[in-house]
Amino acid sequence: MNLPSGVPVFKLRDAIAQALWAHVKAQRLAAVCEYLGLDPQKPDEDPYDNKKSYVHARLEDKPLPDLMAIARRVVDEYGDDALQQLLAQMGLHGVSGELKNLIFAADGPKPQIVLPDSISNTIRIVKNEQYCLVYDQPLEDRGLSWQDLVTWWVRQHPEHSDDPTQARISLRERLRRSLGNNGAELLVFDTYLNLGFDLPALIPQVYFHYDPYTKSELGGASHLARQRMDFLLLMNHRTRAVIEIDGIQHYARPTAQQPGAGWLPDPARYASMVAEDRELTLQGYEVYRIGGHELCDDTAADMLTDFFVRLLRRHGHTDTS
Repeated sequence: MNLPSGVPVFKLRDAIAQALWAHVKAQRLAAVCEYLGLDPQKPDEDPYDNKKSYVHARLEDKPLPDLMAIARRVVDEYGDDALQQLLAQMGLHGVSGELKNLIFAADGPKPQIVLPDSISNTIRIVKNEQYCLVYDQPLEDRGLSWQDLVTWWVRQHPEHSDDPTQARISLRERLRRSLGNNGAELLVFDTYLNLGFDLPALIPQVYFHYDPYTKSELGGASHLARQRMDFLLLMNHRTRAVIEIDGIQHYARPTAQQPGAGWLPDPARYASMVAEDRELTLQGYEVYRIGGHELCDDTAADMLTDFFVRLLRRHGHTDTS
């Protein structure tokens, strides 16, 4: 029997056994197997003899849905990269099937997101879901490309299935709409789009990002520490770059409520921002900040083009126009 992706089921059994062999000591293996819903130890068995064989004996008669659930629980408990890569290759989501990899591009009130069960990766948008986009496909090692995003978009909007050009235009306009009238962010987005289509997607207004490959780096958390990212790039080899556009509100506060009343430096606001940057960096993200003042003159588009080309080439994307 093969899984939907063509991967033989025995490979999934082997990967589960290998993960438990690597992460669980022999004296705990029987208890861990029972915790995972596998058969208890028999009188003539001893996990010390061969840990992999001990696990295999308990997986042989398990149907595919049970194997999938066990594999996901092992990844959630131990963060095993090899098993997670196999799950991603097979296109599997969370145990409940409700895993949402990205929540982004709200063009109205921001979504309210709760994690009622972070162990099984169940994520619920409890308010304003109609205003945001939810990408729920597997995130592969090569990242998330414009083509991946368009393919997903066409599934949501089958009226564009016969016209790839119109599908791209429709997606572009929907993403731009999430930026509202923010001229600085629109300039960044449009400049990146001009580099070409065969590139990682520049994802705007990211409220949630779940990356099962690197959950162990997050200390058990499954989402970004900061509430919203201006832009996110998911590139080759699981590289994740956050791009923030900093206006004066990032480091100062208004002196009064009236428009034009002036601003005062706000060290506490700035300190909070850099603390979040440190946390993201420790979680494996690259964080790049662009000052709003940099985008105010005629050379801004050239500066942004140079930045994006260098960033993409640094991570192995050489097909920039």
